[in-house]
This record gives sequence, C-alpha cells and structure tokens, in this order.
Amino acid sequence: MLPVLLLNAVNAVLVAGCMIWAIRHTNPARGLFRFFTILSNLFCGAASLVTAIFAATGSLPFFVLLLKYAATSAVAVTLLTVLFFLVPATRDFKRMLTGPEFFLHLLCPLLAIVSFLAFEKKTAMPAWTIAVGVAPVVLYGLVYMKQVIFTPEGRGWDDIYGFNRTGKWPVAFALMLLGTVLIAFLLWLI
Repeated sequence: MLPVLLLNAVNAVLVAGCMIWAIRHTNPARGLFRFFTILSNLFCGAASLVTAIFAATGSLPFFVLLLKYAATSAVAVTLLTVLFFLVPATRDFKRMLTGPEFFLHLLCPLLAIVSFLAFEKKTAMPAWTIAVGVAPVVLYGLVYMKQVIFTPEGRGWDDIYGFNRTGKWPVAFALMLLGTVLIAFLLWLI
C-alpha cells in the first residue's frame, strides 16, 4: 500500500499547489472552472486524497477504486486531448506543457494512470464501471454544449476548445464521446 499512499499523496499535493497558483494568477478566478483540465484535475486530486487516506489504513474499498477510476479516466482524457488535439491545433507546445500546465496536462494525469494501473487495480472490475469512467466527460460535455451552443451569445461561454467551429459540434461531441469510451475501456481492460 505504500506506493499507493505515496503516489496519491503526491498527486493530491501537486493538484492543490497548481490550483492555488491558478486561482492567484487568474482574474476572475471563477473563469477557471469552465476548463475541463481544471475540473478533471480537481476531481483527480480529491480522488487521490481519498485513495491515500484509505491506503494509509491498509485497504481500498471498491467505492474508492471506482472513484479513482472515474477520476483517472477524466485526466487521461485531458492528457490525450492536450497531446493530440490542443497542442497540434494551437502549435503552442510551450504554453500547453510548461509551468502549472505541465503538471495539470501531463504529470498529474500520468501519476494517476500509473498509480491506478500498476498499484490500485488488483482485480477485474465489472463491465458497468466503464459507464462511471465515461460519466465525468459526458457531464462536462453537456454543460459545455449548453453554455457554448444553446446559450444566447454574450451570456454563455466562448468556445475555448474550438469544438464548435463552423457548427461542427455534433462531430466533436461524437468524437470526444467515442474517445472517452475507448480510454475508459482501456483503463478497465488493462
């Protein structure tokens, strides 16, 4: 249980540090909470903290494993979206992968994935848990779609990811959902 305790404690501390930095350097700070990177890492930081606490007691109940699985799936989506969509689309490697973004886009997701696959997932999980792994992205996707597409101009969010460029949100939504299902399936399978 020591590797589980250490990896999860480190992840929780790194996420907390990045959040403190982001809140201090973003005006208004509430705007941060429209980014999936922020939300998925907050979720993963909280799940990591819960996992570390239970690891310190010597056991990981199924609900803790399920929580960590959902959070790991969410940050895996963040990691892969940044590497395979946002960095190529913006050509801004430096902005996406340096400073706090290095931790939130790369290191913290990798810590969560390694910890989950190598040390926490000791037995097979029921197939229905894949839906739990997909749920954070679907929930965020629905909120994002409402705020970007269905809220009148000037009252919703800017299309920060560019998923609705030229009205192609159905394609982007379908691809994100398919990618998320694949990620959750692979984390469940391995």
